[in-house]
Amino acid sequence: MAEVQSAGYDEFPTVDKCVSTGREGQTVVADLDGTLLRGRSSFPYFAIFAFELGGIFRMAFLLLAAPLAGILYYFVSESAGIQVLIFSTFVGAKVSDIESIARAVIPKFYSEDLHPESWRVFSSCGKRYVLTANPRIMVEVLLKDYLGTDMVIGTEISSVAGRATGFVKSPGVLVGSKKADALVKAMGDDVSDIGLGDRKTDFPFMRLCKEGYVVPAMPKVEAVTRDKLPKPIIFHDGRLVHRPTPILALITILWFPVGFILACLRIAAGALLPMSIVYHAFLVLGVRVRINGSPPPASDKEKNQNGVLFICSHRTLLDPIFLSTAVGRPVSAVTYSVSRVSEFLSPIKTVPLSRERAKDAAMIKSLLEEGDLVICPEGTTCREPFLLRFSALFAELTDQIVPVAMRNEMSMFHGTTARGWKGMDAFYFFMNPSPLYEVNFLNKLPIELTCTGGKTSHEVANYIQRVIAATLSFECTNFTRRDKYSALAGNDGTVAEKKTSGLVANKAMGC
Repeated sequence: MAEVQSAGYDEFPTVDKCVSTGREGQTVVADLDGTLLRGRSSFPYFAIFAFELGGIFRMAFLLLAAPLAGILYYFVSESAGIQVLIFSTFVGAKVSDIESIARAVIPKFYSEDLHPESWRVFSSCGKRYVLTANPRIMVEVLLKDYLGTDMVIGTEISSVAGRATGFVKSPGVLVGSKKADALVKAMGDDVSDIGLGDRKTDFPFMRLCKEGYVVPAMPKVEAVTRDKLPKPIIFHDGRLVHRPTPILALITILWFPVGFILACLRIAAGALLPMSIVYHAFLVLGVRVRINGSPPPASDKEKNQNGVLFICSHRTLLDPIFLSTAVGRPVSAVTYSVSRVSEFLSPIKTVPLSRERAKDAAMIKSLLEEGDLVICPEGTTCREPFLLRFSALFAELTDQIVPVAMRNEMSMFHGTTARGWKGMDAFYFFMNPSPLYEVNFLNKLPIELTCTGGKTSHEVANYIQRVIAATLSFECTNFTRRDKYSALAGNDGTVAEKKTSGLVANKAMGC
């Protein structure tokens, strides 16, 4: 919704006047939009849910309903406007899908919009409560798991047979006096020490607190930086790169069919043209490929030379293809199971691992005898500036190792997913107007830093992880593929039986 100015409200001092020291034993109650968050509009977050639940069609439905929501918001009631947004976003959606998006997608966007002054006060208190007109199911994971909130009191959506009806449960959307009533019901006779709000409809619950502070709409402030968050967000899912304002949502909807056609052209160029000219074809089609460092020449089979093993950081399933583009020749890739669509479209040879150590080791040695090979030992992608733990098997099989630091930039869509259909990953990456792939070839490992030189496989893997991280200014972690899928998809990233449906298998086992 549009901003609601709090300037001129004299009942409460502004939040910058609140002293945050010595509050460890006190309780704070804060509103969300415009208070704990800088943004006063909840539309971008509803738009994210709409896109993840139903793609551009549901987001278009939400966008069409937004003017009606605005009219009701200003001329009828705040509650009526929010109800329209809730209905157009959630009607007919599975509650389990809503919960999944709230866990895996939305915390990233909310955490990038924390108000510094509100967070300073909120984080200083020992007990933290949040009152919000937004559906509780949207925000509870962020507030409890990432911001240390003790209780979230929000609007409750209704459901039938596991699907949202689009309506809300009694007492309705929590605004005005309903927030105060909900706070009294939750806290009983206890009185909160601090109340934080940003508009007059927050004043009823703020009056119940010993101290009340209002968060002004102006001036604009910078969001809380990543390093000041109590818990970093390393894993996140979802296709949208940025929070969709109404204008950005409209641009996304209009671009989608154009972008899909462009993606088909780009994929066709990569799949059908000789690898030696793919770089130039990508350039013509708006895909930027930046190459740093000098790749080694191809192995000479006539001299019985084994191939070089490229060890890459893993950003999307396209890493091996862009590496092949950078060296100007096809380089075979070992995969951790990709969709059949991706295998069909791949211009390079892909060989899936069996996850049986001896069998995989023999297969990798055989591939190196045939030529160069690329492996992404993280086993899964990570969007944030972190590297997951490197599997060490590769280090035992060759001493001809070249680390490659991969980096990419996308302006509209992410080319990875843990929850959705991975067959669309390449399409979503190439649907970005002008995506960038940066391929950084690092120095070949000297013999003394390989297993041949006396190092253990884990020492080699950890060393390469650190070298790549330093090149990209990333952080090394001990998180694994299992950790990622546990956080985002609620499973361990493996599928026991091949008869599992393709969609589920791709969710669990994709790179």
